[in-house]
Amino acid sequence: MDLDFSPVWAGWRDLAHGTVVTIEVTAGAIVLGCVIGLLIGLGRLDPRRPLLYGVCTAYVAFVRGTPLLVQLFIWFFGLPYLGINLPAFFCGVVGMGMYSGAYVSEIVRGAIQSVARGQMEAARSLGMTDRVAMRQVIVPQAAIRMIPPLGNEFIALIKNSSLVSLLTISDLMHEGQKIISVSYRSLEVYIVVALIYFILTNLTGMALRQTERKLGVGGLVQ
Repeated sequence: MDLDFSPVWAGWRDLAHGTVVTIEVTAGAIVLGCVIGLLIGLGRLDPRRPLLYGVCTAYVAFVRGTPLLVQLFIWFFGLPYLGINLPAFFCGVVGMGMYSGAYVSEIVRGAIQSVARGQMEAARSLGMTDRVAMRQVIVPQAAIRMIPPLGNEFIALIKNSSLVSLLTISDLMHEGQKIISVSYRSLEVYIVVALIYFILTNLTGMALRQTERKLGVGGLVQ
């Protein structure tokens, strides 16, 4: 069977719109995931606060132990049973953001714990409180170490964003499926959709590698 990409070219505006929506959903999820990840990661640093530590640990265990698709379905299809109806776009961003936050929290926790303990002791010897030392000494050093794993998490999030199409969000995957429904050229459409995702992930990787070079961070994003 010969390949026919004409339906794809005819629907390029829909694919372009879907690409923009994919970027918007992913960007929103990245911001939310970083905020949640920072808070949860800091909450898991001190087991001497059992309530906070327990809640943060339970959150990470649940989110990492269940599929993203199930979590998205809970937000969009499950909450209406409780009388809570949320926009599909909101469910997609929040669902992906909370999912990403669990993984970002481990990146944050690991990076902070990788900073030598002598740094905190030196800060205390200068009269800094633990909070000030964490903000001005520990976190800046840890932030640089977070860049490579965070880059990989962002790239994974771009690819996982294809799941939001099942929430009726008009992202790239959803727009591609619309073209298939009228043209029946699934192979051609999926090839082009895959190429667009490939471009998005590689552009993100290039930007992150450039950031790493400027900051002198080892271990480039794969």
